[in-house]
This record gives sequence, C-alpha cells and structure tokens, in this order.
Amino acid sequence: MATTIDRPATRISSFLYVITGVTAIAGFLYGYDTGIISGALLPISSEFHLGHRMQEIVASSILVGAVIGALSCGTISERIGRKRTIMTVACVFCAGSLASSLAPSPLLLALARILLGFAVGGSSQVTPMYIAELAPPSRRGRLVISFNLSIGIGILVANIVGFTLQDVWSWRWMIVAAVLPAIVLLLCMLRLPESPRWLAENVSIEKARSVLKQVRDNESDVNFELDEIRQVVAEGGSGKKASWSMLLEPWLRPAAVAAFGVAAFTQLSGLETMIYYTPTVLSGAGFGKSAALLASLSVSIVFVTMTAIGRHIVDRVGRRRLTLVMVPGTVVSLVVLGSMFRMGMARTQSGSWLLVACLLVYMVFNAGGVQVIGWLMGSEMFPLAIRGKASSIHAATLWGSNLIITSTALSMVSLLGTGGAMWVYAGLNLLGFLFVWRFVPETTGHSLEDIENHLRAGKFMSLRMKKPGVEQAFTSPL
Repeated sequence: MATTIDRPATRISSFLYVITGVTAIAGFLYGYDTGIISGALLPISSEFHLGHRMQEIVASSILVGAVIGALSCGTISERIGRKRTIMTVACVFCAGSLASSLAPSPLLLALARILLGFAVGGSSQVTPMYIAELAPPSRRGRLVISFNLSIGIGILVANIVGFTLQDVWSWRWMIVAAVLPAIVLLLCMLRLPESPRWLAENVSIEKARSVLKQVRDNESDVNFELDEIRQVVAEGGSGKKASWSMLLEPWLRPAAVAAFGVAAFTQLSGLETMIYYTPTVLSGAGFGKSAALLASLSVSIVFVTMTAIGRHIVDRVGRRRLTLVMVPGTVVSLVVLGSMFRMGMARTQSGSWLLVACLLVYMVFNAGGVQVIGWLMGSEMFPLAIRGKASSIHAATLWGSNLIITSTALSMVSLLGTGGAMWVYAGLNLLGFLFVWRFVPETTGHSLEDIENHLRAGKFMSLRMKKPGVEQAFTSPL
C-alpha cells in the first residue's frame, strides 16, 4: 500500500546545476547538427545540383544514424555507465562533424551525416536519463527539460549562422563549427560523477551515496532516496542482465505504451519538418532567400522561448495537463495554415507574412506543449533494471517517427501541396491529443522509484500529480 509523509522539499546543491549545464551541451550539439541543415541545404543543393528527393536524403540521413545511435547506446550505457557513454558520444560528434564538412559528394555527405546522427541519437538516449537519475522528483522535469532547451538554443544558433553568415561562411564551415562544443563536452565530462542509480545497481550503494551527497544538501534526502533505490535494485535486478523481452511483460506494458506513444506523436506533430524545411518550403511558395531564412530564424526563437517557459512551469502545471492544454492550439493553427496555403496567400506580401505569423502560432503551442514532455517521459517512466534499454527504444521511436516525417515531407508537399501537408499534420496532432488523454498518467512530483512501484502494483494509470514537499513511501506487494 502507499503512504505519504510530509517532509521538506528536497534541496539540491549548485553542483547539480553545473552537471545539468555541462550535459546540456549534448542537447546543443543535437540541435545545432540537426538544425544547421535548414540554412545549409540551399547552398548544398546549389553546389551539388540536388533535386527534392536528394535534398530529403541529405537532410534525413542524420536521422538514420540517430535511430542506430539511440538503439545502441541503451546497451552501452548499461554496460559502461551513463557518464562514459556521454563521453563516447562527444567523440562521435567530433568525428561526424569533421567528416560531414569534408564530404566531396552528396552521397558521402549523407553517409557522414549518418555517423553524426549516431551521436545525436546516442545523446538523446543517455543524456535525459543521466539527468533524471541525478535529479530530485520536485525538480526532475525542469532539469531534464534543460536538455530540450539546449536543443532549441542549438537550433537557434544554427539558424543565426545560416541567416547572418550565409554569404561569409560556406556550408562546410557551418557544419564543422560543431567540433568545438563537442570537445568542451568531452573535457568537462571527465570531472562529473556517474549516475547514482547506475552505481547502486552495478557497483555499490556506498558509491551511490557518495554521488548523492554531492548533489543534495540534506542528509535525510540522501538516506530517503537510497532506501528507495535499494528497494528497487533488490526487486528489479541488474540492467546488464535484463533482457529486451522484459519490455513485453504485462506489468510494464502501460509505461511502454505511454512513453513510446508520446515519443511518436512528439515528432509526428510536424515540428522537425518546420525546422528543417521552412526556408525550402517558403522559397518554393514565393519568398526570397533572405526572407525565408529570416522566417526560419523566427521559428527557432519561438521554439527556444516556449521551451524555456515550458521548462519553468512543467513541474507545477504537470506533464499531462500541459500537453492537453496546448495540443488543440497546434491542431487549429495547422488547419488555418493549410487553408492559407490553399488560398495562395503566400503569393501576396500581406498574406505571406500573415502565413508566417500563423506558423509562429503553431510553434508556440507545439514547442510549449508536447515537445516539452517528449524526451522527459522516456527518462522517468521505466524501471531501473530496464531503463537503459527502454530509453533506447523511446529515443529510437522519436527518431524513427522523425525520419518518416522528414524523409516524406517534400514528397508530401509535392503530392498534396503545402496546404494538404499541413492538414495531414493537423490530423496527427489530433490523434496525439486523444492518445495522451487516454493512455498517459501524471508523473509530476513522483520519484523514479515511486513510479516503478506503481507499475509493479498495477496502479500506473492511477498516478496523479503530487505537490512538492510530500514524499511517498510506496510498499510494493511484490
């Protein structure tokens, strides 16, 4: 049964903010390396004389690597730890950026971007999980979403580079610039600790205690968390020994459905299409090159702003509630956007900027809603023993659905028109709303161990938002 006890809200040390800031560099690299193609695709297409199909291949090849990286790094992070996996990913970021910048042909560029994608996918799998395993329940949403925020900042910087340096830097310099932050990430990770959850599972409880003391300011908080961790380690066993088939066990199914479903709809909502192809689509709709890049830059600014707002409120409003409030706005804005394209409003000066305004409204609701929880859910819903492998599937689902959307976007525009494509995305957002309403519980305020114990007790869908300052001691019937 579950009992609740009032105790002071967990106090965390400034060192945890340092850890979050350092690991956020991985999110910045993810955002920059995926977002830079928005500004670089036009000069790449001009240099290599690419048709729309080859443009899709160059843009989406990074997503193929991301799926591979996401699937691989779950097992790697279970075997060598979260910290060393992030360091490995930083090395691959360096290699992938260099190889992409030196590619002499579009085919080799696509292959190099697959290598770069491995790092992007790996970082998206291990970094949110690493932060979640270090964070206290009351701050977990805010700290994990720092990864999302850094993705947005990376995309914004990529768009600034594409807009302001389009006539100064070649696309090769735009891509190779990512090597520097990758080196900074690698060097800084040398001084950071391992995840206490991984240490408790694979090394010792005392090693986990040592790390928790570095990131908590209260001894009682450390002891309380260690008691919870000790219980789930005793019940769940080692992640190194846990098989992939564990994800198919009935007691785990509700978490798998919720997390993987949210992952899919996060990308099927159409955000990445807007980020990758805004200049290309708007140029085709009659915008000048500079105007199209400026619109793309505006999209990135709104994305960063709304992610920052979402990060600030998600632990107070709740994951589920925030999503259900914001998604209807994406549906309406996409329907209106599609209608405006259908009516040819992009061909008039006043109509074209009204269209951009509608695009930005879509970004407000999308970036401030489902994008906030997309990476967060996979880091907090799964038991410790299977968390690495499950977060791999979660990240691979995100990247796989992203790959489907990105690799078909221009073809869909060619077949249905830009307006028709917007209506398809509107329908997918509506399905996402219905999915969250039916299958996703509220995990806000619950510790990772508390969520696991609810799963084991068959009470996952009964999770409700818990206010900060109230810890729950849940005794599993197992």
